[in-house]
Amino acid sequence: MDKSTRNALRSTVTRSRRLLEEGTADQLEGHYGIYSDGRIEPDERMGHLDETEHRHRDQIIIHLHHIEAGGFSSKDAVAQLTRQIAYTHLNRLCAYKMMERRKVIREAVSRGLKSNGFLFYLGDHPEDEVLWSSGKQDIAYRHFLEWLGETLSNEIGVLFSSHDSANQVFPTQQVLDAVLNLINDEELASIWDEEETIGWIYQYFTPKEMREQARKESAAPRNSYELAFRNQFYTPQYVVEFLTDNTLGRIWYEMYKGATALKERCRYLVHRPIEVFLGPGEEEPVQDGDRVYVRHRPKRDPREIAILDPACGSGHFLLYCFDLLWTIYEEAWDDPDLGPVIQRDYPTLDDLRLALPGMILMRNLHGIDIDLRATQIASLALWLRAQTAYQELGLKRDKRPHITRSNIVCAEPMPGKQDILKEFVSELRPRLLGRLVETIVEHMTVAAEAGSLLKVEEAVREAIQEAKQHWEAGPQPEQLTLFGDDRPRQGALALDLAEITDSQFWEEAEARILETLEQYARAASDGADLERVLFADDTVRGFAFIDLCRHNFDVVLMNPPFGEPSKGSKSYIERTYPRTKNDIYAAFVERALSWLRWRGMLGAITSRTGFFLRSFEEWREEILLRETRPTVVADLGMGVLDTAMVETAAYCLETTR
Repeated sequence: MDKSTRNALRSTVTRSRRLLEEGTADQLEGHYGIYSDGRIEPDERMGHLDETEHRHRDQIIIHLHHIEAGGFSSKDAVAQLTRQIAYTHLNRLCAYKMMERRKVIREAVSRGLKSNGFLFYLGDHPEDEVLWSSGKQDIAYRHFLEWLGETLSNEIGVLFSSHDSANQVFPTQQVLDAVLNLINDEELASIWDEEETIGWIYQYFTPKEMREQARKESAAPRNSYELAFRNQFYTPQYVVEFLTDNTLGRIWYEMYKGATALKERCRYLVHRPIEVFLGPGEEEPVQDGDRVYVRHRPKRDPREIAILDPACGSGHFLLYCFDLLWTIYEEAWDDPDLGPVIQRDYPTLDDLRLALPGMILMRNLHGIDIDLRATQIASLALWLRAQTAYQELGLKRDKRPHITRSNIVCAEPMPGKQDILKEFVSELRPRLLGRLVETIVEHMTVAAEAGSLLKVEEAVREAIQEAKQHWEAGPQPEQLTLFGDDRPRQGALALDLAEITDSQFWEEAEARILETLEQYARAASDGADLERVLFADDTVRGFAFIDLCRHNFDVVLMNPPFGEPSKGSKSYIERTYPRTKNDIYAAFVERALSWLRWRGMLGAITSRTGFFLRSFEEWREEILLRETRPTVVADLGMGVLDTAMVETAAYCLETTR
């Protein structure tokens, strides 16, 4: 996408945001009695609402209270809700536009009320055809878009969730027509085939003036929302390719001793004219002329290769990884060593190709972000990339396998409603499980601002270990039966162990906590109580984040935040990352390395200050040069990250521990 096209898209997003935000605010105040200053009209003054609208108003108010429970004032909660609703509607409309181009859905938005997908819908829904014929085309079209979202919710639930507040506040037809006119402008016709378009929309939705005002008012981000939008800088494609080619590409290249299609496919892969690969235990000889000795990696089934972007934004790194992994899988299928195992599951190459879109998303690609909007976008972008792959394979929409899982998670505090948390915990058996859950929720309070830097998996292990020590120190059930009514009393403990009888509990504790909470979340999602549904959604996202943090990876790729940490996470980061606390990007590097397996590779673009400032000496000497081996470094300078006023460097590190 060239600069002029990006500028046109920026203008479209800016104008669409204003239309949707103003329209949402008007509806909240004029129709539902919810004012921008946080005031809410009493129910008795809402006599103009019908039964359905009253229910919608109640649900909107629950969403507001849910946002307030996360630390927002009433006024800020209304502003936050207004932005969320506007952003979700814009994302959905753009998603429909991109799906049309990939033949995933019939035409839905390209001609508004005249779109052929809408006309087909009317043929199958007589009640809406009656609305259309009686002059209520706007209501029928809204029902069509709602139905379309419902059909997609199983695959892209994060964007089309039935619990989203955008479902209660829908744009008026006048606003909708204006936004669709902007989206359908001929100047933007070429961009809807590109998955990266949705990432630019994400960046442009936050006005430049808002970033500048926030930086003017405070050097450090004041909350998680500021931390997210102050670091929304799109990574250029050449940087994405440079870092990915020299991490994921390099690992596969070394497995194949250079004899791989990636050697030509990865245009930024650094390889020397003469590379000699050494086997396990083989000593590296003295340098001989132009020869470079490289330690050969044993081949691995590509289904085992795990990649993480811990500040994933719109998923730009993961999209390019998808393309490289496709080549990797096809090469592995035909490999004499790896092929037989893969061919047992996929006898033909066509069988493998049919499974690849879903398999890559499920097994290989992982992302974390503190901004739920970013996880919406990244999940959507990857799903669209999978649909493009199906289209390239010639599969019609009704023949495409459903993709119901991706590994994009949001790092955010777990349920803020303490009364619901206590109710949930009181129902857990054994009761010790509830105490462990409370400990985890307590540690997750800083998640929204620390994000990937939160070592929550360590908190889980420590809580379980503490409970295990109490268990082992106390009388065992078999012992207690010997004493009848005169059995010795167990001392007062912070954890209630009275109901613990399974000695195997401790080995399975982490998995058992996650499983129990996910079951609760699924059950709550089936109910009608929105407060508990939102609690369940928070719980699912929180434990998805914890579960991801417990894994190890072969590759970590990132464009992390830089500068000072947010005020809410500052003390945690200083305590947890004493060697790298002076800049958040340095802490991200340290954290990323802790996720990597031996000889795993990190690719990052960050500020270049760490390579020469005295305050980063410990980071350079202890982390970059002792715990890793730098493999490539590109000093890029200014002007790389769009409008970010920072000089950057892109580099790759290989772990040596």
